[in-house]
Amino acid sequence: MGREDQPAERILDDAELAMLAGMGRGVDGRSTDIASGQGAPRWVARTLNFCSNCGTRLVRDVPATEQRERAVCPACGFIAYVNPRLVVTTIPVTDSGEAVLLRRGIEPGYGAWAQPGGFLEVDETLGEAAVRETLEETGLLVEPGELVGLYSRLEAAVVVVVFEARIAGGAARETPEALEIRTFAPDAIPWDGIAFKTTFWALRDWVARRAPGTVVPDVFRGWEQF
Repeated sequence: MGREDQPAERILDDAELAMLAGMGRGVDGRSTDIASGQGAPRWVARTLNFCSNCGTRLVRDVPATEQRERAVCPACGFIAYVNPRLVVTTIPVTDSGEAVLLRRGIEPGYGAWAQPGGFLEVDETLGEAAVRETLEETGLLVEPGELVGLYSRLEAAVVVVVFEARIAGGAARETPEALEIRTFAPDAIPWDGIAFKTTFWALRDWVARRAPGTVVPDVFRGWEQF
């Protein structure tokens, strides 16, 4: 089907965007307060200045093969696509059913609590990344198990994968990325000191699954940056 036969893209109006922003997480693990369909976050768009193929300054345009505005090279036609990065994390769980969290030693979220994790490398699987990041940040060797959830954060341009994980070995230790490592029972999680919205929602989902009936907050009130 040619471009002329395709239905024109409809731009959402302000009311529809406001509705989307207030929909809550929904089935796609939405962990963000901004509306969809707004393109790349400004902090990402500011980095898209020159064509990585020929060096020409990029322009904003709707290519003939696309249905939305992109960063396009007017000289060679290269399109600078912007896709979210994948963050792989775990909630390590002790034999007594407590979750292992770390108090972050780096920005963003310095001093706040989060699960161990980090960006997926191009040459590893999800499971390998989960094991590597957890070991690097906590000293614990884990076996990733059940998927807790996938969490979209538009303002940070990431999708966060969260696995529950069995602790198979190692010993918890402070690292450059972890000021402190502690275990928390489901009813003792420090909700007001959580670093990220994705951590908040993942822990809520984990608690609901492993300790139903535990009282948890309805709103994230931790570290408020991305």
